[in-house]
Amino acid sequence: MDFRDILDIAKDELISLDDNLIDVLDITKPSTLAYAAQLAKVISKLSPLLGNMIEFSTVDLLNSHDWQGMGTWIRQDPGFPDAVFKSETILPNPGIEIKAWFPFATEITARFKDSVTIFENNNIDMALIAWLPEHVIWGQPKIIDVLVVSGKSVAEARDRHYHRPPDYLVFEPEDTTARTANLQQTNTNGYKFQTDKSCIGDAISVVESWGDAGKEYSVSPTYQQMLRTLQGQFVYRLDTNYAKIDRIEHSDIKAFKQKVLATQYYGMTIREWSALLSSKDDTRLKNALSSIL
Repeated sequence: MDFRDILDIAKDELISLDDNLIDVLDITKPSTLAYAAQLAKVISKLSPLLGNMIEFSTVDLLNSHDWQGMGTWIRQDPGFPDAVFKSETILPNPGIEIKAWFPFATEITARFKDSVTIFENNNIDMALIAWLPEHVIWGQPKIIDVLVVSGKSVAEARDRHYHRPPDYLVFEPEDTTARTANLQQTNTNGYKFQTDKSCIGDAISVVESWGDAGKEYSVSPTYQQMLRTLQGQFVYRLDTNYAKIDRIEHSDIKAFKQKVLATQYYGMTIREWSALLSSKDDTRLKNALSSIL
């Protein structure tokens, strides 16, 4: 058995979690319709907290499988990936980066910034876990669906989507291998060209002078230095929305999102619930909530 076998088993375990409740928190059932309407408007504020708790509990769920003494899943916080199968015999150790998604927020706001170089051995997968309260706005977190894909494929899709010199540049992290583990950098960053402060025509000329070498993204030090030289010649701003999972144009993630939003949940699709909970139509909202109280 190798690391790919471990990841395949872990993937099956995670996908089988559909419709499972996660016993990390229980939101009390609203006592009145008015209270339910107010809760519906703020329920999304709980998603970061519950998302982190789901990530923790996922490691416990993976360890409920009998791994026959080959190793144990451990949670890394901080660290990458979130879960690592610590083993002396399965090398390199497989890992899973866990991202929780609250579909009522519609956009998958979790970020995937880690450099593609980390996935050289393709031993790290990404798990995207969609969850909602079991009764729309109250109850325990319920897993709606799970997607597990190669982390390398996500990083490659991100770099292909974002990197468009000179308009948009993706930078690899600096070489920090000499630092202690807690100080090492693994995240890429995106920078957007400021057309109001620099001439895009001049920047295009610089990139064209690179020839074929400038057409495709590369992690090589030579190419990265070319990008840094370009950044030094013109004005760029750090993109704070860079690498949101919803925006990286990964086909499996896009299909998963549409599948989840089309899922029926208490008489409506999740997409319809999302629109209703964020609307200002209090009458329609209360009518819908009355059916689940």
